[in-house]
Amino acid sequence: MGTFIDLNLYPDSPVRDTADVTTALTLTIPKLEPKEEPIDDVPHPLHDNSTNPSPNFSIITQFDQSEPAGQPAVSENDVYSEFNRISEMFRTAFSDKTEKQDCEKNQDSAIDLNSLAIVPVPEENHNSAVVADPSRRRNQPRSSELVRVTNLAIEDERYFRDVVRKTRMIYDSLRVFVSMEDEKRRNNTNSFDRLPRVRGDLRSASVMKDRGLWLNRDKRIVGAIPGVYIGDIFFFRMEICVVGMHGVPQAGIDYLTSSRSSNGDPIATSIVVSGGYEDDQDSGDVIIYTGHGGQDKYNRQADHQRLEGGNLAMERSMSYGIEVRVVRGFRYEGSPSGKVYVYDGLYKVVDSWLEAGKSGFGVIKFKLVRMENQPEMGSSVLKYAASLRNGQLQVRPGGYVSMDMSMRKEHVPVFLFNDIDDNVEPMFYEYLPSSVFPPFVYQFGARGGGGGGCDCVSGCVDNCFCAKRNGGEFAYDQNGLLVRGKPLIFECGPHCSCPPNCRNRVSQNGVKNRFEVFRSRETGWGVRSLDLIQAGSFICEYTGVILTREQAQLFSMNGDNLIYPNRFVERWAEWGDLSQIFSDYVRASYPSVPPLDFAMDVSRMRNVACYLSHSLCPNVLVQLVLYDHSNYAFPHLMLFAMENIPPMRELSLDYGEADEWTGKLSICN
Repeated sequence: MGTFIDLNLYPDSPVRDTADVTTALTLTIPKLEPKEEPIDDVPHPLHDNSTNPSPNFSIITQFDQSEPAGQPAVSENDVYSEFNRISEMFRTAFSDKTEKQDCEKNQDSAIDLNSLAIVPVPEENHNSAVVADPSRRRNQPRSSELVRVTNLAIEDERYFRDVVRKTRMIYDSLRVFVSMEDEKRRNNTNSFDRLPRVRGDLRSASVMKDRGLWLNRDKRIVGAIPGVYIGDIFFFRMEICVVGMHGVPQAGIDYLTSSRSSNGDPIATSIVVSGGYEDDQDSGDVIIYTGHGGQDKYNRQADHQRLEGGNLAMERSMSYGIEVRVVRGFRYEGSPSGKVYVYDGLYKVVDSWLEAGKSGFGVIKFKLVRMENQPEMGSSVLKYAASLRNGQLQVRPGGYVSMDMSMRKEHVPVFLFNDIDDNVEPMFYEYLPSSVFPPFVYQFGARGGGGGGCDCVSGCVDNCFCAKRNGGEFAYDQNGLLVRGKPLIFECGPHCSCPPNCRNRVSQNGVKNRFEVFRSRETGWGVRSLDLIQAGSFICEYTGVILTREQAQLFSMNGDNLIYPNRFVERWAEWGDLSQIFSDYVRASYPSVPPLDFAMDVSRMRNVACYLSHSLCPNVLVQLVLYDHSNYAFPHLMLFAMENIPPMRELSLDYGEADEWTGKLSICN
C-alpha cells in the first residue's frame, strides 16, 4: 500500500494531572450522574442495531475489481498481511527493549499497562477478527487501535481518494434510490392513509453499515483521513459517519472511550462545530468549543457539565498533544438537508477551563487552534464564493478578463479569470452552447425519436411513452438528479407534450451553475464553480462541431483540435452501481449503443467543458443523451457531477487513453 503508520503517535510530553481539574469541578458543580457515552448506531427505527460492518480494508479489495488504470493493485492477502504487520508494530511500539524481547515468547507481556501512552487493549484472536465472517462480528465495538497515517505516496493518495469517492457514490445513489422508492410507495397508498416518509439519508447509512461498507471502522485514525480532503462537503451528518470522519451520528465529540484504553484515558479524535451550544465562539482558526452535556430536549443549557466522557477526552487530547479533526456544520440554501458539513482540517486543543455560561450553569470550554501549513478552510471558501455570487465584496478581486465569455448564450454568465499571466486564449473561440450535428443525423427517423413523443400535459408520469423508452424508469429524480448511469438516456423531445420543466428534461435546459474558466499553474486552463454542486447534478454539455470519421481524418491533418468521444472512460457505469447492496444487481445495458465513430472539432467553436482537466480520479462523468434526434450513433455528451463539488474546486474528467498517433490525451487545452 505504501502506507506508513507513525508509531510515535504520542510524544513524551508532560501530562496534566486530571485530579486537580476534577476536584475543582466537583467543588463548584453539584454531583451529577455520568452522561452516557454516545451510542454508536444509526438513530432510525429501520436500522438493525445488531449489525456491524466489515473492516474497510476488505472494502478496498471489493473496489479493486473496477480500479481505474494507473492505480496500484491490492490483493486480499496483501491487505491482510499489511494490516496484521501494522497492528503488531503498533502493539509493540511503546514497549522497552526488554519487553520487546519478551514479546517473542509472550505477546501479551509486550504491553505496559502502567505506561502513559495510549495503547490498544489486547484482544483474543485480534488478527483473525479481520477475516472473520461478518455475521460473527455483530455488536462488536469499534476498534480501539489508534493510528496516524503519514507519508502516503501519490499512488496511495489516488487509491484512497478513489475508495472514498466510490463509497460516497454508493451512499448518494442509494439515498436517491431509497427516496424514489418511498415516493412510489406513498403514491400507491390511499390518500386517507398516508405512510410516514422514510429518511433516505438514514436508511442508506443503515443499509451500508449492514453491508460492511462504512470506512475506517477497523481502526481509529488520529489526524487526517486518507482520501478525505480539506474542503470536502457533506449534506448529511450520516455521510460523515459512513466515510469515517466522525464516528457518532449525534454527539459533537467522537472519542476512544476510557473502557477501550489500557490506561483508562479517553482520547478525542474529531468534533463537529454546528452552533448547538450557545457558548460556542468560532472565529475560524480559533474555536472556543463548549463541552457536551447539560442540555434539555430543546438544546438549552439546563444543568452543569462535568469532566467526563467526551469532555474528558478533549482534555486528555490536549495533554497528549493529539490533533483533532474539525467538521463545521451550518445552514445552506439549496442543500437537500438544509445544512452542509465541511471538513476544515486539524486543530490542537491548547486550553480548557470551567466558567459560568450564558444560562448561568457551569460549562467546560476548550480552546482549539488550527494547525499551520494546511489548505484554506472549506467553510471560508464557501463564504467567499457566496460573496462573489451575491456581489457582496466591496472590491472584486483582480484577474477577471471577462464577466461572461459565453456572450449571454448560457442562462448564467461564464467568467474568465487569469491572475497569473496575460493569456486570454479562451476569448478567441466562439462560444458554442450545444453541439452542431451534420444535417443527415436529423433525417434518421422522426425528431424526438420513435416517430413521436409523450402525451403528458403537466409532466411525464410512470409508464408514459418516454418512460418506456428508458426501460420503464426515468433517469432523473424529481430534483433533476441522475439516479443511475445508463448507456443512453432518452429525454423528452420537441414532439412531446410535456412542459420545459418536465422531470425528463434536464440536460437540454442548459447550464444552471455559475462557472469560471481560470488559469492554473498546474493544469493550464481549468474550470471551477462558484456554486456548490450536488452529486448527480447536471453540469453542462461537452460541445463541438460533430465530424464523421472521414471528415475527422481530413481535419486532423490540418492540426485542428479534435475530441474523440469513444475515448472517454465509461464512468457512467459507476454512478448508481449498487452491486454491493443488492445481490441481483445488473449493470444497465439498455439500450445497446454502437461505438461512437465520430469526432468533435473544437478548434474554432467550443464551450466551458473544453477546459476541464484530466484526472484518473475525476469528479465529473460523461452521460450520453438523446432528445432532439433519434440517431443512436450521434448522442449528446452530457456531463454530471460524480460527487459533491465544493465552490472553487477544479472540475475534472477522465479523458481515457492517449492518442494512438501522438501519444497525447485528447484534451483541447
